[in-house]
Amino acid sequence: MTAAAQLAAARELLSEFPVVDGHNDLPWALREQVRYDLDARDIATDQSAHLHTDIARLRAGGVGAQYWSVYVRSDLPDAVPATLEQIDCVRQLQARYADTLRPALTAADMEAARREGRIASLMGAEGGHSIANSLATLRALYALGVRYMTLTHNDNVDWADSATDEPGVGGLSAFGREVVREMNREGMLVDLSHVAATTMRDALDATSAPVIFSHSSARAVCDHPRNVPDDVLERLPANGGMAMVTFVPKFVLQAAVDWTAAADENMREHGFHHLDTTPEAMKVHRAFEERTPRPVATVATVADHLDHMREVAGVDHIGIGGDYDGTAFTPDGLDDVSGYPNLVAELLDRGWSRPDLAKLTWQNAVRVLGAAEDVARDLQATRGPSNATLAALDG
Repeated sequence: MTAAAQLAAARELLSEFPVVDGHNDLPWALREQVRYDLDARDIATDQSAHLHTDIARLRAGGVGAQYWSVYVRSDLPDAVPATLEQIDCVRQLQARYADTLRPALTAADMEAARREGRIASLMGAEGGHSIANSLATLRALYALGVRYMTLTHNDNVDWADSATDEPGVGGLSAFGREVVREMNREGMLVDLSHVAATTMRDALDATSAPVIFSHSSARAVCDHPRNVPDDVLERLPANGGMAMVTFVPKFVLQAAVDWTAAADENMREHGFHHLDTTPEAMKVHRAFEERTPRPVATVATVADHLDHMREVAGVDHIGIGGDYDGTAFTPDGLDDVSGYPNLVAELLDRGWSRPDLAKLTWQNAVRVLGAAEDVARDLQATRGPSNATLAALDG
């Protein structure tokens, strides 16, 4: 089959089984660039000069459901109100673009959006700092529509270790395990992207519901602490969860790891946070790249991770979480949210079957959210909300 025919077949498949993307940082980009002025970044118009995401490109990419990250930086002193602002941003987007974005809280809502030809619009909180050590705040985020929480971001929280920080509590503390149990009781997916491997293993031990990795790749393919070790991937079938491959070059291409460390240090030397993607920060990034050309990831690079993840975890336990608008660089062919057909075409070329691709793009993510809802229903019948505190459980 020619490349053009593969791409046409990919688009046809996505018309029936669109992509559920586990992680898009558009709300944070809107905060950083225009302080939530949606007129200034109207995603009904071409935003390719500023963002990875707009409605036309979501449609071109075959996206059928999007988890919008309501991320806030872990060093903010006001993480909870900042998270609420992020949630409000998503709600504004849903209201403004109601013909396209359908608010979704359940697996049934996702399927309803697919039938209607709209994009299911879900939310995930990125980092346990967003609950400020409060289970009541966790429940409030769920009530506001947040359907997963990443236990940490790049820094430890008091009760969980991050992949990119020094070991603190050795994985999950007693309160951390209670957070996981309370997420199970609410029906909020436990997201293990960003956490240390010790935290991954502790969470899998503690949870009674499927977990997700909303945007992580395979450590055996690219040895970065943000990626998932094989022993953890091997546990996903018994857990019922899924790992959603990310496109971030520094997590998928080994040659990009050292380059990124140097680029991050250059950002800090110029007074910018290393994750800053504002226009001023990107000028610094681009200047560094001109001096020191970056290693370039491709669609094939990402497909290598999916091949490995399918082999280790099984095709029922993988998905896609691009991390668009949360990364300064993207792979060639996956430049923005319109690129998913290129990845599906690459996998078709590698012999992936249509049923396997339907699981990857749509069915696995819908099943996992539905399973978390089922667990929550059972748990709520046997116990009430936890009022445990960090001080009481961890001393």
